[in-house]
Amino acid sequence: MSQPQKKPRLLIVDDNATLVENLTEILEDAGYSVHGHGTCQSALAGAREGFDVALVDLRLPDGNGTELAPQLKEASPDGEVVLLTGFATLESAVAAVRAGACAYLVKPCATQELLVTVEQAMRHVRLHGEKRELSRRAQMAEKLAAVGTMTAGLSHEIRNPLNAAALQLTVLERRVQKLSKDVQQPLLDPLHLVRDEIRRLDHILEDFLQFARPREFQPHPVEVATVLTKVLDLLEGEAERRDVALERQFDSVPAVAGDEERLRQVVMNLALNALDAVGRGGTVRVSCRLEEPDAREVAIYVDDSGRGVPLEVRDRLFEPFFTTKAQGSGLGLSIVHAIVAQHGGTITIEDAPDSGARFALRLPRAR
Repeated sequence: MSQPQKKPRLLIVDDNATLVENLTEILEDAGYSVHGHGTCQSALAGAREGFDVALVDLRLPDGNGTELAPQLKEASPDGEVVLLTGFATLESAVAAVRAGACAYLVKPCATQELLVTVEQAMRHVRLHGEKRELSRRAQMAEKLAAVGTMTAGLSHEIRNPLNAAALQLTVLERRVQKLSKDVQQPLLDPLHLVRDEIRRLDHILEDFLQFARPREFQPHPVEVATVLTKVLDLLEGEAERRDVALERQFDSVPAVAGDEERLRQVVMNLALNALDAVGRGGTVRVSCRLEEPDAREVAIYVDDSGRGVPLEVRDRLFEPFFTTKAQGSGLGLSIVHAIVAQHGGTITIEDAPDSGARFALRLPRAR
């Protein structure tokens, strides 16, 4: 089941405490999360936490609404401002437009007029979000096109030299191993380093190829616990080496419709990212459950006790070539996202219940 939608966040900026209380009651009953402020300074502090719509009085103890409105929009660019005034004049309407407000209300306003005006402002907010999402998708499409264009050349121009280098490295290792024991190790150490780097380059190339040329998808019923168990059994040794507790918590859940190999790849990628995110003594927990008894989706969680994912990068983590790591192709999570979308599921980044990050994967149940 999809993550519960957050209530739209509204700010009411007015030094009339009774009016703020009345408007808050009406708007909260309508499903909004309302926060009252009596001064410009307080409103700006609240705006830094983000808002959808701000209802702002023209006259405030430490300023006026027409000067505050653009400052609020600067703090939360996608938010909209509705100015409140006690006198409807042409000058007040012009001032509202110049301040960047999408509407203004005359106090005291009727409940229906208030709700209609706020809903109109919310439509503007949703349009901002849709435009941003369309822009993000367009940028991603351009990057995907670039990947497709490079794929054929990468396959031939890079893989062939890599294979040749790996072959010669194997021959060299065998020759070194024929030398006396006392001289082998100083020579083998740098050879092993080169071998590991060749493998890393090969994995990066494989990411490019897989991302640009996804295999045909034929879903079948897949047991979630089986997928998770296979992945975690493989990672037990790596987690022990890093001194990380690898926990599992599997509820009884129905099968999902998908490809078992690709779902293992998704969970493996997320679990490895989680291991990278925690230090020694940390914890990674993989779990699955139905969020509601009759849910149409099975939820899989990968939680870590690391520092979490900053809000400002969460929207970009699934973009091709975007990475927060010093090394890597920046395609791992993009491939995860593509596989999940191919399965008709969703993947989101959330805060873990205790601390750290949670990757929440939700997949449709098999019919």
